[in-house]
Amino acid sequence: MSEKIDGFQIEKHELSSRIVNIDISDEVLSKLIFPFNKFDITALEYKPFTRFTIAKSLDDLSNNKLSKFLNEILKDRNTGCFIIKPQNLNSKIDDNFLVKLSTAISHLVGIPNYDAMAGKYYARFHVKHVDKSDSYLRKAYTNMDLHTDGTYVKEKTDWLLMSKLEERNAEGGETAMLHLDDWEHCDELFNDPTGQENFLWGSPKSKNIDYKVEHPIFSTDQNGRAQISYIDQFPEPKNMKQGIFLQKLSDNLEESKNKIITKLPVGSSIVANNYFWLHGRKPFKENKDLSRELLRIRGSFFIN
Repeated sequence: MSEKIDGFQIEKHELSSRIVNIDISDEVLSKLIFPFNKFDITALEYKPFTRFTIAKSLDDLSNNKLSKFLNEILKDRNTGCFIIKPQNLNSKIDDNFLVKLSTAISHLVGIPNYDAMAGKYYARFHVKHVDKSDSYLRKAYTNMDLHTDGTYVKEKTDWLLMSKLEERNAEGGETAMLHLDDWEHCDELFNDPTGQENFLWGSPKSKNIDYKVEHPIFSTDQNGRAQISYIDQFPEPKNMKQGIFLQKLSDNLEESKNKIITKLPVGSSIVANNYFWLHGRKPFKENKDLSRELLRIRGSFFIN
């Protein structure tokens, strides 16, 4: 990468030139401790302007280059994804610091949506051995198929941030990613008229959404390229044609040989454009002591 930002090491991901790795130096992290300590988590939840204050603290440490760089990555069709983490993964960083860091990163990119599942601008959730939930989100031993976020809500979901806060006794559970332009079946499915029809999208009770929405699976960007809004659990096909199309779409996504399978370390955040990147998770190996905690923020880009 040609971009140089003091205090941040920037490289292409080892598995894909579309994903940018950004490592934050110990020096930058130590300089964040004081401004981050000014606000507790409750203040961030109750007073939205405090989220911008800590975001500005992070951006200032890059001479205001980081915010510009992150937005360029996410809006560039050739990339659209970055992984940002402490350079030293042994840094003494607790989960509160990671919530604040994730908040700061997201507020350099745009405005988070209200997450109805959690009742705030972010959601924290565990994946454990025993699960009684009503969605694949917490099902440790089931493959979470490739999907995008926000399919069942009225808000725009331009981007998604996922941070790994904690992980113990975990084998498997790798992150799966697929860029639409690398998907072997994109043109075929995108050009099928069924994918341009309105589909009905609902959600399970845990999502706390009391309405359904209608929208197509495929749309186009300003240059006529494919965009996708899809998750396997939530569409409610209206007829045989839509049902069979969804099955074909699901099969062709999961069988793609161009999926990127990567293990994200604790303390890392992956941020992706939600229109042309799909994401999922491989199953874990069964372990009664398994525990992973994730943080999710999703939202829209700033309108300048």
